[in-house]
Amino acid sequence: MHYIFDGSFSGFLCCVFEAFERKEFNAIPIKDKIPETDLFSKHRMIITDDTKWNRIFVGMEKIIGKKGIQTFYHNFLADTPQAWQNGFRLIVKLFKTGSIDMGNYGNTEMLMMHQTIKKVSRERHRMKAFVRFVKSSENLYTALIEPDFNVLPLVTNFFKNRFADQHWLIYDLRRNYGYHYDGHAVQEVSRSNDERISDPYSFEVELDPRELEFQHLWITYFKSTNIESRKNIKLHLKHVPRRYWNYLVEKKGT
Repeated sequence: MHYIFDGSFSGFLCCVFEAFERKEFNAIPIKDKIPETDLFSKHRMIITDDTKWNRIFVGMEKIIGKKGIQTFYHNFLADTPQAWQNGFRLIVKLFKTGSIDMGNYGNTEMLMMHQTIKKVSRERHRMKAFVRFVKSSENLYTALIEPDFNVLPLVTNFFKNRFADQHWLIYDLRRNYGYHYDGHAVQEVSRSNDERISDPYSFEVELDPRELEFQHLWITYFKSTNIESRKNIKLHLKHVPRRYWNYLVEKKGT
């Protein structure tokens, strides 16, 4: 049985609620649509309901506390079917037994979850380092990203505090949504599916006249501080994977 939900954490918790209500503990939570390989399997649409997900959330908090819920949330942000199914099984087990040892690495499922959130945490730190903004003529700083995991909710406060006096937009091209800061509050924004961006350079803004000058200065600085004879591509790729290069100004033309 596939449980099709809206892709939100609250929707995910509603899947757990439905599983207990219908005794369908082997359900598989997925987003939006059924995989082509499972077209003929049973499926159920799960509607996000505030009452239902709140009951699950409060129940989890009583058993594992806020820190434990945060662990499950970070696992959910891995944004993969494997992580979702593993997290789903663990939450079902949590409510069935009334307890769960969050530090039991001898449990294969728990070990997998901690390995997953370690990867999510690594991606979060990389986003803080690799996000590059371009300034528009309307003084909006825009950055495009395509992280492996859905880490945008984990870095918005960092950018809000760091650039509190600027208006900015960070947009996740892979998941087709982003966050906009207007100088006062952060708000989620998205484009409709028919406006989905296939080419990052089609997401154009009218640049500030001096933006290209600053980009040129940064590229020049980057090249001038590079010591060609000591270049270590293998080490460089370890710290700055090639998948980030499209959005790094200093990597233009590399």
